[in-house]
Amino acid sequence: MRTTLLLFFILSNTLTVFSQGIIRGKVTNPINNQAVAFANVIVLNTELGAISDENGYYEITGIPAGLYNVKASFVGFKPKTAFEIQVTLSRSVQLDFELQEEASELSEVVVSSEFSRSEETPLSVRKLNSNEIERYPGGNRDISKVIQALPGVASTPSFRNDILIRGGAPNENKFFIDEIEVPVINHFATQGSSGGPVGILNVNLIKNVDLIAGGFPANRMDAMSSFFEFQLKEGRRDKMATQLTVGASELTLSNEGPLGEKTTYLLSARRSYLQGLFKLLDLPFLPTFNDFQLKTTTKLDDKTELTFLGVGAIDKFVLNQNIPDGESEQDLENRLYLLGVLPVQNQWNYTTGVKLKRFRENGFWTFVLSRNMLNNYSEKYTGNDKSSPDNLLFNYLSQESENKIRAENSIFKDGFTVKYGVNYEYSRYYIKNFDRSTLAGSGEVINVESTTNFNLYGAFLSASKNLYKERLLISGGIRMDGGDFAKTAKNPLNQTSPRVSFSYQLKPNLFVTANAGIYYQKPSYTVLGYQGNDGELINQQNDVRYIRNSQLITGIEWLVPDKNRRFTAEVFYKKYSNYPSSVRNGISLANLGADFGVIGNEPVESNSQGRAYGLEMLAQQRLFNDFYGIAALTLVRSEFSNPNTQGFIPSSWDNRLIVSLTAGKRFSNNWEMGARWRYLGGTPYTPYDYDESSQISTWDLRNQPILDYTQINAVRLKGFHQLDIRLDKKYYFPKWSLNWYVDIQNAYNYQAEQPPLLVPIRDDSGNIMVDPNDPNRYQLKYLTNPAGTILPTLGIIVDF
Repeated sequence: MRTTLLLFFILSNTLTVFSQGIIRGKVTNPINNQAVAFANVIVLNTELGAISDENGYYEITGIPAGLYNVKASFVGFKPKTAFEIQVTLSRSVQLDFELQEEASELSEVVVSSEFSRSEETPLSVRKLNSNEIERYPGGNRDISKVIQALPGVASTPSFRNDILIRGGAPNENKFFIDEIEVPVINHFATQGSSGGPVGILNVNLIKNVDLIAGGFPANRMDAMSSFFEFQLKEGRRDKMATQLTVGASELTLSNEGPLGEKTTYLLSARRSYLQGLFKLLDLPFLPTFNDFQLKTTTKLDDKTELTFLGVGAIDKFVLNQNIPDGESEQDLENRLYLLGVLPVQNQWNYTTGVKLKRFRENGFWTFVLSRNMLNNYSEKYTGNDKSSPDNLLFNYLSQESENKIRAENSIFKDGFTVKYGVNYEYSRYYIKNFDRSTLAGSGEVINVESTTNFNLYGAFLSASKNLYKERLLISGGIRMDGGDFAKTAKNPLNQTSPRVSFSYQLKPNLFVTANAGIYYQKPSYTVLGYQGNDGELINQQNDVRYIRNSQLITGIEWLVPDKNRRFTAEVFYKKYSNYPSSVRNGISLANLGADFGVIGNEPVESNSQGRAYGLEMLAQQRLFNDFYGIAALTLVRSEFSNPNTQGFIPSSWDNRLIVSLTAGKRFSNNWEMGARWRYLGGTPYTPYDYDESSQISTWDLRNQPILDYTQINAVRLKGFHQLDIRLDKKYYFPKWSLNWYVDIQNAYNYQAEQPPLLVPIRDDSGNIMVDPNDPNRYQLKYLTNPAGTILPTLGIIVDF
């Protein structure tokens, strides 16, 4: 065995030395899609390079396997660097460049375009490439976890992927893949919010990700905290390639290649085996998820490109009612509580879309047509006993479907960039809901079945211009949105969204930036489509409105392009108005948090106000001398008002302090090690109402306690911190390559404080004990509820 292992390591290192890789691709002008002939493409810190031919194609051969930065340049165009390009021996790297024309020959702009901003969003933009995503410590190849390293991004200490940006709620973010909106990017998503335990997107297919946390472009709509722009790779043009990934919880298969001379494809499918793993561990819940992705790119001609995208997931969540022997009393109580409150859940979602891009000499048209749908079903029985219909606590089925069309024209002329466009959306919301638990205190039963249709529409215009030899960038825009879900919302003039941004170059690599803008977002469909038992759209009668968010941002950015470094600091202020609040509780929905289930399925009024403000600081080192790192610090306050209270109180997203430190080092023989440490300030929470919860009539219909809404977010949890470590080793062979990794989340097993559980006291037979002093009450007690465990993952990635 020792001899075999020794020969394996010697052979792999020998093949790495004597075999060589290839980088090939095409250099084009993104404005008109014309080839850039005779462009220089070089592998930095080597003597390797090539010149593109008259059709823009280039090829660099003789490259040893490894990780490289590759730069493309040509006179009259802004140079561009592609960071951390992984070269293997088994197949060539397909690397295309888009070089933008220089507006002024005298401009002293930054060389490293990977760090630069677009003209529409000159600030609050963070970028991650595919290698940064794949190797991220603690990320386990999940993009929703990886972005937590960026400034302004908070998360929860549990295993959910809620993305909280600059004090905003999870549902204030929007996700676009190749310019096609994809509403759901997590498995087991919370309807009316966001998040979930596992991301849907396969990082094998992702080329890069842009997080836009402020200064939003006018062609993006319906979000107040961020936009995520995912760009998928284009399928290989030369031959088919396959990647197999085996992780601790799932198996992923990816495939790409050509479909004829004009079309390429990317395909991914993933199947989890969590249900079997959790059953072996005797956990009370058994989740299973599946997902798929498909992208095709067709070059109809030199000026026309057609992209098709398909993304979807199927999720199932069942309960494991087996009680293992020898379990401690507290673990048993926790298990019984979870079995008492967790529903059985089935969920599926998909997005399909096509994008047609038609180039001309000074710009291009973009047409996008898409459809997405979310199906969410859950049910709960008292004691999980389905033998009698009287045991049914709730049965919930809801569907959200959207059909969208968008047309945009981009014009580049005389140093100006002008864009305008329109969008229309026809959506359908269906709900069938029987619920005896939500209104248990009043004895009312919710029993509705309805279908509601909505029409949403919008238009935008934006322009930008570089002045003073490209030292000053001014960009501005305006958009209007409307919807027929309520009286005020119907008129787009009521949702007029102006915005303006500035960027001034103090020195060749030092910029000062500023932005002011107003943004609108419609409430969730659970709010818009809520109906009473008589069939009336309650929230439409309440004239529910678009949520309004006014933002001010200013910052400074210093770049060190020759060492791939970036330093930024930004101050932001966000003012919310027209935020929905619960009529039943008098509580802003921003103060309710987000968990599994449904948010907003109740009567609301648009009368809550809010604000979020703070400071972000970032130091980023892209791969340089085999080292990389990100240090991010955020100070943030997030506060909202409630109709029944005076002044502002901390929202559920008020972390106060967020620190993230990530660093990694590449060693010889293709070893790599990285670590991330993060700290999140404790968030506030609302304690339980013991007196109301202990009522037998209430508990029997809910199986869980009731919050004390007179103490909204009155108690704050302790801060949470965690260390994640990752070790990678790669082997390169002539026909295939192998990467194994060990990813350890929460390496020192920190136990994060969570709100305590209020659970019933049971006798030896498992029956809930009645209060001896009040026969109308159960006996309840509080249990500590820490979150956190060491989570090691061993993964294997095979490319062939």
